[in-house]
Amino acid sequence: MELFWYIVLMTMLAIYVILDGYDFGAGIIHLFFAKKEKDKKAITNAIGPFWDANEVWLIASGGVLFFAFPTLYASSFSGFYLPLIIILWLLIFRAIGLELRGQIHNKIWEAIWDKAFGIASLLLALFFGVALGNVVRGVNLGNVVDGVSTHEAHYFFLPLWNPSFSPHAEELGIIDWFTLLLGIIGVIALTIHGANWIIFKTNSDINEKLKKVIFNLNIVLVVLVILSLLVWHIIEPHPFHNFIDMPWLWIFPIITFTGLFGLFKVKSFKKHGLGFLFSTLFLFGGLTSTVASIFPKVLPSTNSINPDLTLYNVAADEYGLSVGVYWFAIAVVLVAIYMVIQYKVFKGKMDNVGYGEH
Repeated sequence: MELFWYIVLMTMLAIYVILDGYDFGAGIIHLFFAKKEKDKKAITNAIGPFWDANEVWLIASGGVLFFAFPTLYASSFSGFYLPLIIILWLLIFRAIGLELRGQIHNKIWEAIWDKAFGIASLLLALFFGVALGNVVRGVNLGNVVDGVSTHEAHYFFLPLWNPSFSPHAEELGIIDWFTLLLGIIGVIALTIHGANWIIFKTNSDINEKLKKVIFNLNIVLVVLVILSLLVWHIIEPHPFHNFIDMPWLWIFPIITFTGLFGLFKVKSFKKHGLGFLFSTLFLFGGLTSTVASIFPKVLPSTNSINPDLTLYNVAADEYGLSVGVYWFAIAVVLVAIYMVIQYKVFKGKMDNVGYGEH
C-alpha cells in the first residue's frame, strides 16, 4: 500500500507542476514580454478560468501527504517552514494580482498588480525548483552537530541559506549553489511551458515572438540540464544506481529528453498544442526521473547518524492506507468529471473571454 500511495502522491504533484506550472510561466511571460495592454489581456485570458482550479492540486497533494505519509508531512512542514511561508505569501500575491488588477482602471494601480502577479510567479517557479533541489540533496535529519543528533531522527530545520552557500556544509540552508541551479532550471522550464500555453490558447500578436523566446530559452535549458547532471555526482556519488539496477526506469529520462529536444521545432509546429505537449513531457519526465533516482528515499539524510526517510518508514498504518483507497476512488471520479467539464467549456482559443474585466 505504501508504494500505491507513493505513486498517487507523485502523480498528483506532477499534475500540479504541469497545470499550475503554465500559470507560473504565463506570469513570467507577462512580467518580461507583455508590453502592450492587449498582450497582457491575452495572457490573463489564457489562464483566467484555470489557475484557481490548478492550485487545488497542491492542496490535494498536501492532504494525501498528511494522510499517507504523516511522518514526512511533519518533518518537511517543520523543516521547510520558512520557504513554505514564503510560497504561501507568493501564492496569495499572485492570486490577488490577477483578481485586483481589473477593479480600478488606473495605470499606477494596474502596474502595481501586474508586477505583483509577475514577480510572484517568477519566485514561485524559483522556489519550487529549489525545493526539488533540497529533496535531491537531502537535509540534516536530527540536526546533527559535531556528530551528535540534537533532535529526533526525523526532525530538521533549515535557514534560507548558510554562510558558505555550500550543499556539503553540516548546517545546510534552503538555498545553495546546487539548489539554486535547479531553481533556475525550474524558472526557465516553466517560462517555456507558460509560453507554449499562451500560444496554444490564444491568437495573440505576441505568439510569434514567444516561439523565438522558447527556442532561445531551450538552448539555455539544455546546457543547464547537462550541467546539473554533471554536478549531481558532487552531491551523490552514484546518482544513477537505480537506473542501472532497474533498466525500465530509463523510460523517464527518455521522456525528458524527448520533450526537451522536441521543443527546438517549436517554430515549425502547425498545431499550436504540440509545443505545450513537449514542454509537458519535459516537466513530467524530469520530475519522475528525479524521483526515480532517489527511490525509495523521500528525503535523504546528509549525515550518517540518522537514516534516510523512505516511503516505508514514514507511511501511515496499513489499515488506514487500505481504507483510504475507497475514498480516493470516489475523489478520482469526481475530479475527472470536473476537469472534463472545465476543459470542454473552455476549449479552444481564449482571446475573448475577458477575464478580470469589471
